[in-house]
Amino acid sequence: MPELTDGHKVLVQALISRGPLREKDFHAVFHGVTGKNAANHQQLFNDYLLKINKELSHVQCELRGCRDQNDGQVFYGFVNNVADDQSQLGTKYSVPQIAFYKCIIEAIVQDTTAQGCISDIDALNIRLENQMLNGAVSQSQDNSLSVPAAFRNFSISQKEKTVEQLVRDKWLCLYPDGKIGLGVRSFLDLRSWFRSNGIPSCEVCNEAAVKAELCPNDDCNVRIHQYCLNKRFSQKKVERVCPSCGRQWRWVLPKAEEIEEEDAQDVQIQSQPVPRPKRMKLRSRAATNADTLLPASSQGAPHSSEFRRTTRSSARLR
Repeated sequence: MPELTDGHKVLVQALISRGPLREKDFHAVFHGVTGKNAANHQQLFNDYLLKINKELSHVQCELRGCRDQNDGQVFYGFVNNVADDQSQLGTKYSVPQIAFYKCIIEAIVQDTTAQGCISDIDALNIRLENQMLNGAVSQSQDNSLSVPAAFRNFSISQKEKTVEQLVRDKWLCLYPDGKIGLGVRSFLDLRSWFRSNGIPSCEVCNEAAVKAELCPNDDCNVRIHQYCLNKRFSQKKVERVCPSCGRQWRWVLPKAEEIEEEDAQDVQIQSQPVPRPKRMKLRSRAATNADTLLPASSQGAPHSSEFRRTTRSSARLR
């Protein structure tokens, strides 16, 4: 098999050194390498990525594209396809920090309203010792299991710093109202995890619908990303109804004119402007002592092996 050229290596290095890049920025790197516009030479662009991924498959990595579900923009990133103890040795995050991140993910994806976020207070209320015991006890039923001191002593300030670092590294994102959602690196890296844990998929693109619109029919479980709704319902001759149950979908045309079906771009290459997040200030909204936090939120998210499918109507009764 031919080795990668310098041009291929530059594309890989750009994503490793800079982190996930917006489509236009990654296309700019491709243009600098080849002198070709990726939009006008889509086959050449695809061939470059295919060749790179064939080589990276030997080390179980790949270059991957996805949409950031917070704004619909396409990103490309370098992804490690292995999630084991050895691969975690290469991260700059500590074991408690990784456990805290996992707890936040689980809390977000289990939201039956698909808002794609949790409040900063709920995140800071997560107790790692409870998470560890819940997961271990479900397997061993041994209530005497000891919890490492690093988990018991993971303080509010450490959680705040961890969230800030995860936001900075694009694993999480911060909304203007202070809520915490998944960042683009999570959407890139967790595709397989979403599927293996039964996270509902978008009816249009079949990707995990972590942040999505729900069918107006409470008895229907269809979810569709906002950007997928815009693509689907902006096309002429397409009824604005749920593709599963046929219920009329309340949707407002985002532009003054409808998009002709033959001119509509594929969902994988549409993009929308990104709102600039505000600087996070968690401490002002949280207690400085774990004992004073709301007890109702202190249990955090259940272990991933305990995921339960909950209907939207039953969730409203709680």
